[in-house]
Amino acid sequence: MINIIAQISDFALYLINKTGYAGIFLLSALESAAIPIPSEVVVPFSGFLAVSGRFNIWLVISITTLANLVGSMILFLVGRSGGRWFLERYGKYVLIHKHDLEKGDKWFAKYGSKAVFWSRMLPVVRTFISLPAGVSRMNFLKFCLLTFLGSLPWNTGLALIGYKAGENWDILHGYFRKLDIFIILLIVVLAIWYIWRHIKKK
Repeated sequence: MINIIAQISDFALYLINKTGYAGIFLLSALESAAIPIPSEVVVPFSGFLAVSGRFNIWLVISITTLANLVGSMILFLVGRSGGRWFLERYGKYVLIHKHDLEKGDKWFAKYGSKAVFWSRMLPVVRTFISLPAGVSRMNFLKFCLLTFLGSLPWNTGLALIGYKAGENWDILHGYFRKLDIFIILLIVVLAIWYIWRHIKKK
């Protein structure tokens, strides 16, 4: 797993070096569309390159935030259109039943706005929140607004961290990679707990 994350990160840095702003937009959009490309690498590295004058720091922040919105919209619409139908028909094979979807709808109706906003500032989780928001049929315009507002401080913080890091970029890169690994392991543990809980109920 560590090697895979390292290879993805190295590819992201290579693409940014070769394609500039276009690469930043593409990688940030893909990350928000549930493709495992860590923004904790993409955005700080772009901010780091702004120190040399290659990029404009504020343009980096604007591009990554807009790209996050575009990628999140795609994943949201996938969840709202085909995702709901798929889970209602085949969800039982992955331990997701109709009552789970109904619980999810109620939870999103009550906490969905806060979840979408705050999850944009959580590694890994921010990548996938759009899918359940779409499945639960959250208001699209509200979702877009909260996604934009939540992504803006996240990207601003990461870009400025990279900008300030300067020659310490390699050390910073290592810390962010470790953070991603920790979050992924936490999600795996929660998934195992979810499966165990459902099996126990039977």
